[in-house]
Amino acid sequence: MATTKAQAPAGDTRRWAALFCIGLAQLMIVLDATVVNIALPSIQRDLEVSDGDRQWIVTGYTLAFGGLLLLGGRIADHVGRRRTFLVALVGFAGASMLGGAASGFETLLVARVLQGTFGALLGPSALSLLTVTFTRPDERAKAFGIWGAISAAGGAVGLLAGGALTQYLDWRWCMYINVPLALVAAVGGIGVLAESRRAGGARFDVPGVLLVTGGLVAIVYAAGRAESSGWGSPTVTGLLAGGALLLAVFALVERRVPHPLLPPRLVADRTRGAAYLAVGLSVIGMFAAFLFLTYYMQGVMGYSPVRTGVAFLPMVTAVLVSAGGLTTRLLPRVPPRALVVPGMLIGSCGMLWMLRLEVGGGYAGGVLVSLLLFGFGAGMILPTALNYATRGVHPDDTGVASAGVNTAQQIGASIGTAVLNTIATGATADHLAEHGPAAAGQAVVEGFQVAGAWAAGIMLAGALAVGLLMNAPRPRREDDPEDAPAVAVHA
Repeated sequence: MATTKAQAPAGDTRRWAALFCIGLAQLMIVLDATVVNIALPSIQRDLEVSDGDRQWIVTGYTLAFGGLLLLGGRIADHVGRRRTFLVALVGFAGASMLGGAASGFETLLVARVLQGTFGALLGPSALSLLTVTFTRPDERAKAFGIWGAISAAGGAVGLLAGGALTQYLDWRWCMYINVPLALVAAVGGIGVLAESRRAGGARFDVPGVLLVTGGLVAIVYAAGRAESSGWGSPTVTGLLAGGALLLAVFALVERRVPHPLLPPRLVADRTRGAAYLAVGLSVIGMFAAFLFLTYYMQGVMGYSPVRTGVAFLPMVTAVLVSAGGLTTRLLPRVPPRALVVPGMLIGSCGMLWMLRLEVGGGYAGGVLVSLLLFGFGAGMILPTALNYATRGVHPDDTGVASAGVNTAQQIGASIGTAVLNTIATGATADHLAEHGPAAAGQAVVEGFQVAGAWAAGIMLAGALAVGLLMNAPRPRREDDPEDAPAVAVHA
C-alpha cells in the first residue's frame, strides 16, 4: 500500500476521461428514475400486470436502492471504489438485460430489485471516485458542475428517452438502454480509474447496517403506499413510526460502536448537513416538476409522450447554462450558500409559476417559464451542494459520505413525491366536490397548482434553513495542499 496525494498534474487528461466514465454511470442511474415510469402503462399491458402490482415495478427498485445506499458506500470504502464501481456497472447491465427479456411480472420484479441493489453500490462509488479524483478547487468546481448538471437534467432526458423508446420501439428498450451505457463506462473505467480504498481490514457495523436498512426501507415503502392508501392508514403510519424508531436507534448505536457505518462527525458538520438538506429538498421540487408538468402536458394539453419529453428540453438547457456557465465559475470564489440559497429561491419561483397553469393554456406562458426557472435554480443548487457534501471528508469516509447525499436524494424523492401527489389529489377531489364533474379538467389543474405552491413553500423553507446552517467561507483560491487529502491507493 502507498499513500499518495489524489492530485495529478493539471494537464492530466486521464482524470477528465475518468469524469466521462463516472458521469455516464450517474446518467444511467438518473435515467432509470424516470425512463421506466413513462413505459409503465405499456409494461402493464404487455405483461398483464394488475393495477395493484404495477407499483412494485417502481417500488422494487426504490426500496433496494434507498435501503442499501449507506451499506453500498461503506463497501466501496473497504473493498475499493474502482472495484465496486466496475462490479456495480456489470451487475446493473445484467439486471437490465434480465428486465428487458422478462416474460412475466415476477422476472421483471427480480430484475428491478437487482437494479436497485447494484445502483446502491454504483451511486456512492461513482461520487466517491469523483471526490478523490478532483481535489484542485478550480477543477473540482468544473467536475461537480458537470455532475450536478447530469443529476438535474438526467431525469428530463429520461422522460424524452422513455417516450421515444416506448413509442417507436418497445418498452423493453427502456431496460436495454442501460447495457451500452454501462459497458462503455466499465471499459473506459478499467483504463482510466485509479483504485483507492480505506486502509486496514474491512470492519462492517452489522447492527448499524440492519437498523439503517430496515429504517430506510420502511420509510420509502410507506411513502409509496401513502399514494394509494393515504397517509392516515394504519399501515403507512405504522411503517413511518417504525422506520423513524429504527433510524433513531441507529443514531444512538453509531455513537457507541468502534467502526460506525455512518460516523456522526459527517452529519454533524453544519455545511455538510446543510448540503444534504439542500439536495433532499431540491429533489422534491424537481420531481414535482417532472410529475405534475408531465401529467399536465399529456392529460390536459394532449401531448404525446415524445412531445412531452421534447418539451422538457428547455429545462435541460437551463441547467447546463446555469451549472456550466455560472456555477462552475463562481463555486471556487464565493461561499456555498451564495449559490445554494439563490438557487432554491429561483427554483421556488418556478414552482410558484405553476399557479398560472390553466385549462387551454399555452406552453410558452406557463410550462416553459416554470421549466426555465427551476432548471436555472437546480443548476446552482446541485453542483454546489454535491461538492460540499463530500468536500473535506477524510479519505476513509468518502464512500459513505457520498452514500449519505444519495440517501438524502432518494428519501427526498420518495417522500416528497408521495406527499405532493397526496396534496394534488386532495385538492382535485375538493374542487370536484364543490363544482361537480363538469369541472374535471380545472380540478386536475387546481391540484397541480396547489401541489406546486406547497413545493415552492418547501424550497423557501429550505433556503432559509440552508442560509442559517451553511456557514462555510469562500474557498481558498490558492492551490493549498490541504485541499488535496491523502488517499490510500492500492495497486
